Amino acid sequence: MDIQWRKSSYSEQAGNCLELAVVDGHVLVRESDEPDVVVRTTRANLAAFLAGAKAGEFDELL
Repeated sequence: MDIQWRKSSYSEQAGNCLELAVVDGHVLVRESDEPDVVVRTTRANLAAFLAGAKAGEFDELL
């Protein structure tokens, strides 16, 4: 299966970025520098996480 990974335009070009793909209705997430480690989640869970990130809920981790 050829997975079409996407990364944010805000990511560094030299790596160190998160990549996402959609396969069979699930969202896959991986780090470009460790491509064999993949997290699978649902669109609803990703939407909830992104809403929290936009609201600043994780800012203390930066």
